[in-house]
Amino acid sequence: MGIRINWFGLAGGVTVFLAIVASMFVPWWQLTIGDNLVNAKVSPLNTNFNVLGSAFTIPLIWVLNIVGLLTMIFSGVAMLIYSIVPTKPFSNQLLAFGYKKPLFTVLFFVIILFALTAILQAALNITVPLSGSATSTAQLPFVPGTTIEATIVAQFQWSFWVAAVAAGLCLAARLYHGKVAAVPHA
Repeated sequence: MGIRINWFGLAGGVTVFLAIVASMFVPWWQLTIGDNLVNAKVSPLNTNFNVLGSAFTIPLIWVLNIVGLLTMIFSGVAMLIYSIVPTKPFSNQLLAFGYKKPLFTVLFFVIILFALTAILQAALNITVPLSGSATSTAQLPFVPGTTIEATIVAQFQWSFWVAAVAAGLCLAARLYHGKVAAVPHA
């Protein structure tokens, strides 16, 4: 009997760790307003805000980034262990934990990003693209009759696509599990 390995799970686990490392240096999504007037570099693992050249951190978002980072690390470890021993009794639990985290992280990130841009558009009456650029005009509330116009550029970065590939590979590992864990007939 040969060693059984779930290659999709192994590739998914490795890619999860690549996504983690990439996310520490490159955001999943970046928003720039004006000539670096406002700059937001956003991912579930590392988020940075910069307004008028001053960087700041929101403590709640920082905590959520730490939770996201730990969740992705545990997911990657679970996928790697599962992939090497997919026929062991505990492997089902590792797979059930490991494959969902990258998938849900990517899905929830896109949903939350879509919702936040829609809320910003409704609240400030400006166009905030998910990807691409737009020129928006806004009224200044404290100076009647004064408007400001700025270019807003938003784009998904390559680290987002690495995370999406990791999520896809982890999902493929789950779908392939039946073939790997099947007991051969004697």
